[in-house]
This record gives sequence, structure tokens and C-alpha cells, in this order.
Amino acid sequence: MAQAYTPGLTITENMILRKDRILPLKGEVIVKKGDIVKSEDIVAKTELPGDIVPINIANKLSISPNEVPHKMLKKAGEKIKNGEILAVTNTFFGLFKNKVLSPFDGTIENISNITGQVLLRQPPIPVQISAFIDGIVSKVYPQEGVQIETKAAYVQGIFGIGGEVIGELKMVVSSPDKVLTADDITPDCKGKIIVGGKMVEYEAIKKAVSLKVKGIVVGGLDDKDLRKFLGYDIGVAITGHEKKGLTLVVTEGFGSINMANETFNLLNKFKGYKTSIHGKTQIRAGVMRPEIIIPIKFKTEDLKQKAKKITGLKIGSQIRIIREPHFGKIGKVTALPEDLAVVQSETKVRILKAHLEDGKEVIVPRANVEAIEE
Repeated sequence: MAQAYTPGLTITENMILRKDRILPLKGEVIVKKGDIVKSEDIVAKTELPGDIVPINIANKLSISPNEVPHKMLKKAGEKIKNGEILAVTNTFFGLFKNKVLSPFDGTIENISNITGQVLLRQPPIPVQISAFIDGIVSKVYPQEGVQIETKAAYVQGIFGIGGEVIGELKMVVSSPDKVLTADDITPDCKGKIIVGGKMVEYEAIKKAVSLKVKGIVVGGLDDKDLRKFLGYDIGVAITGHEKKGLTLVVTEGFGSINMANETFNLLNKFKGYKTSIHGKTQIRAGVMRPEIIIPIKFKTEDLKQKAKKITGLKIGSQIRIIREPHFGKIGKVTALPEDLAVVQSETKVRILKAHLEDGKEVIVPRANVEAIEE
């Protein structure tokens, strides 16, 4: 029988997780292989070159461009300080002096006798990469970064916004079908990652930001509320770089969708645990999903796991439907017919039959589902 492969979301309470932590350009790795690290620990650092700022010395001193190198008190490559004299010229037989002062600390990048401009480079920007998860350094990539390995409970979301945050996991609703409202968010949520049910209201998101909640994990989200919160429409670009005061991870999809029982129960089991999440999402080529990572205690010998085998859909596979009219529904595969079937668009596709959590039996194209890998 032909086998169907489909993209999958991982939901598990016990897996070996390996995360690369890589600098944007070469720098210094400050840990070594075998080191035990906390999520907040810095593992590598570098410096990004500062911005270039041009200053037209010729205009400021009213001289010709070819005179500029002779009027400079600093040479290319030398450091400068804010307010320091860069160039000077005498006027009225030396009775007066025209000066050009440095606008900031930095470096002389280039002096041109053609344009009369001097290029100043602002101070370098320090960049530090943290471990993001508690674990052990399993690999070191010299001058580039490290790989962190840990044992963790792990959930992939459907969509998210916001960068990496770390905090204690807190359940604020009693069941996966409860809406997360502003009343559910109390002052003791400050600094925590809170878990809601089927969706989060806009006022709840605003209150979470005001109380400095680090993150929200919820089943569904109204796209209008997202647009209102961000102030713009999300396109096809990568999310995860938004600076809106918190990170939001949606586990099921857009609209009023209950969080999957399995996901809710897993998160409830690990309430109070230190948790790392991010909202980075890219749906097209180079797929990225938001992640919820809950490191659990481990021994070094536990971190020996063979590479995960890619398996196809089979009878009993748990799936999530990712297209209307059953968008966001969870179910189990009950049949995988081999023959192609004609769907509403009048095209012939491979289909599957599934039993949904709400008791319905449905037939959907295999391309319209993604496997939930356990």
C-alpha cells in the first residue's frame, strides 16, 4: 500500500531535545562541551559593526575636498570620542579657527580627498546568545555557537508572535474549552507564562502586557484581535520579532477553537515548571513553528536517543485538520483508501477518513491534515 507523508506537530511529555544556539556572525563561544547550563546563561557573544555616519568636512570647514586629509587631526582607523576635534582650519591669518567635533564615540572609517567626506563608524553593538533551555552543551561550533541538549516536555504550536521568553508555567483556566478573559489574569501572573483554553480575548492580552506577563499559550485567537494588538496585518513573513510586551503561542488555529485535550493536560501536568517559549512562525519554505519547551530532570546517560524516524499516516494516527470546513479539529485516522477520490474542487486526490473528538466521522484530503506526533 502507498504510504502518505504529512507535516506533523510534536506533542510529548518526554523527549530528547537538541537546540542550536548560533551567533549572527563569528564571535566567541564562552562555554565548553559538557558544561551544564541554565536557560538564562550566556553561551556565546559577538559584536555587530556600528552604523556608518558620513560628515562632509569640506563643507563644514569651507575648504576643497583635497585639503581635507591635511586638516584632519585623526587618521583612518583611529578611535574618537564624543566632542573630540576631528579637523581644524585657521582663518583670518590664524586669528580664528574652524573646528569639526565628533558627534559620538567611535572610529574613523575613511577619509576621502575626492568627496571631502569622512566616514565615522559608531561603536559596535554587543550581541549575546543565551542557552534558552536548561541542559548540557553537547556540541561546540567554534566562533559560531553551541548545541544544547536536554530532556523535556515539548509542544509545537500552530502560530505565534514574539521572541524567546522564559518563565514559570501557570494555568489560569480550568479546562481547554474556557475562554481566557481579563478577569483570569491577576497580579500573581506577573513574570509567568500563562495557559488559557479555547481562545484569548483582546482585553486579556492588553491586561497581560500591563501586568508584565511573559507569555500566553492558548488554543485559538481571533485574527481581528491580533490585527488590533499588532496594529497591522501579518503577512507571509516570519513572525517572532515583534516587540509587543509578551510572546503569544496559539496551539490550534484562528477562531474559537478548544485547546486539544492532550495539549492542555500535558501543560497542566507541568504547571509550576520553568518553561521556555517563542513565537517564531514561518508557514512556507523552511517551516518554523512556535515552541513550548519544559525541561525536566535528567541524567547524562538519558541523553542517548536515536534519530527520530519519519513515519507515514496509518490507522490510528492522531491528526489535526488544517483547512475548512473542519479547521482545527482533532481526530484519529480510521481509514486510508488507496483509490483517488473527486473532491469539491473537482480534482482527484488521496483522502482519509477520521473520527473527530466531537464524535463526527469525516472524509478529508490527506493534504488538509497534519499529523500530531507523539
